[in-house]
Amino acid sequence: MLFVVIVGQVAFQVAGLIAPLYLREIFNALASSDRSTQLVEYILGVVSIIAGIYFLQWLFGRISALAQMVIENRAMAQLYRASFEYLIRHSHTFFASQFSGTLTRRVSKYAGAFETIFDTAMTSFLPAAVFVVGAAGILFTHNRTLGIVLALWTVLFIIVQIVLSRFHRPYRLLRSEADSKMVGGLSDVIGNQNAVTLFSGERHEEKRFSRLVETWSDAQWKAWFIMTTIWGVQGLLMVSINVGLLYGAVIFWQRGELTIGDFVLIQTYLVGTFGLLSSIAFQLRGFYDALADAAEMSELLATEHEIRDIPGSQPLRVSKGLIEFKNVDFTFHSERAIFTDFNLTIRGGEKVAFVGPSGAGKSTITKIILRLFDVKSGSIEIDGQSIAAVTQESLRSAIGFVPQEPILFHRTLMENIRYGNRDARDEEVIAAAKKAHCHEFIAALPHGYETYVGERGVKLSGGERQRVAIARAILKNAPILILDEATASLDSASEVLIQDALAKLMSGKTVLVIAHRLSTIMKMDRIIALDDGRIAEEGTHQELLAKRGLYATLWQHQAGGFLQDE
Repeated sequence: MLFVVIVGQVAFQVAGLIAPLYLREIFNALASSDRSTQLVEYILGVVSIIAGIYFLQWLFGRISALAQMVIENRAMAQLYRASFEYLIRHSHTFFASQFSGTLTRRVSKYAGAFETIFDTAMTSFLPAAVFVVGAAGILFTHNRTLGIVLALWTVLFIIVQIVLSRFHRPYRLLRSEADSKMVGGLSDVIGNQNAVTLFSGERHEEKRFSRLVETWSDAQWKAWFIMTTIWGVQGLLMVSINVGLLYGAVIFWQRGELTIGDFVLIQTYLVGTFGLLSSIAFQLRGFYDALADAAEMSELLATEHEIRDIPGSQPLRVSKGLIEFKNVDFTFHSERAIFTDFNLTIRGGEKVAFVGPSGAGKSTITKIILRLFDVKSGSIEIDGQSIAAVTQESLRSAIGFVPQEPILFHRTLMENIRYGNRDARDEEVIAAAKKAHCHEFIAALPHGYETYVGERGVKLSGGERQRVAIARAILKNAPILILDEATASLDSASEVLIQDALAKLMSGKTVLVIAHRLSTIMKMDRIIALDDGRIAEEGTHQELLAKRGLYATLWQHQAGGFLQDE
């Protein structure tokens, strides 16, 4: 297809170069005093040839345009897919440090940049190069001086363009960066509209967004001003070559070295050249913007993934669900270690709860098991297999996870629950919803399971979102289950129902529970109290109460000082 585009564009311009040669013959014939029928027939014959050339030019143009559409459609689709596939595999840290709106903008601009760049290259740069080189060559055969002048002017034009474009590039990049920041800031506010309203932040956000717009506007103005200057220089060069060639043509006509037809030929080529170069001048702003847009996404594509599968990694095979932390060192920041030489064994099928004050490392344990972060040293093993040596997909497929803040897509309830097992039948999805006690409220909705939940599930209450997340975990039925305060958003009546569903869900699985409400973990096989990244104590609920240590203190705070065996 690319070959067809190039050949079509070259043929189109060659036809545009040949036609004026026959037009030259017509004007030379018209300049004579002969009015004979034979001359008229000759002129009409030349007109027929010109008509045939223009038809071929039209045909080549249509073929080239069709091939170009095919290329751009396929290439842009591939760029969208490739950008998304690479972006979505970046780490938890990467996404935590980026605006979602900015990333979305970069992906969309990347594919759009290809369309602009390819369009400009194929419909402006290539045609201009073919036409100008051809025009200079043909003029050279008629008058060497004029041909050389046009060729030298073309070289000068290209050099000036390259120099000016390099000068312009930093301002284009600044404008593109400011544009992404402005869109990211807009997305951030829209995504947190409730917080803006509840804290009366409208004026504050208006001022903040206004500053982003001012930064963008300033960068836009500078980029446009420089581009306008570039257009001015280009226009001056065009005027100079037009006047220069016409002046030279008059001199050569006076000497008898050029005919009236040659004048028409020169002017036709100049008009064609200026038309193509003017088109380039107007398209250059979009072309440069596209380059800047592509550069932003290219930086992300050049950024290596922090969490990667090692070469030769194999799928995780879970038989018992034994989890072992062996001499694990982990830190979020170099100045603060979370775990140092941490060791822990969780037996297959064991139900273990983690408690402790904020910052003790409870949630961090779930993040490093799921390989949202890699440990600094040591290893985490599941049934004797290091999680760093197995594929991330197989690792996370083997772990069911119910977070404290449910993660829902702006899709239907059926799709959100089925995300736990994307091959599940509708009947299986509904069965999981019934076990999670969310079938009742779903069935009462006007569109039932086909109801869209809004971005991040905002159309549902906190308890409803939590029950949907639990239904998803029930449907997944993974051998290892992580519950990060899975009943935190439920009312008392719903919690009673969910506890029964969770008990069934946990049966036969290795379960890790991150607990803040200690009343929900009293029946765990083992409770581990963490303090500053170390195991302060462990045991059953009754054993830890008897020790009157950290766990007993936490229990006393929540139970209002009432400590006794039940």
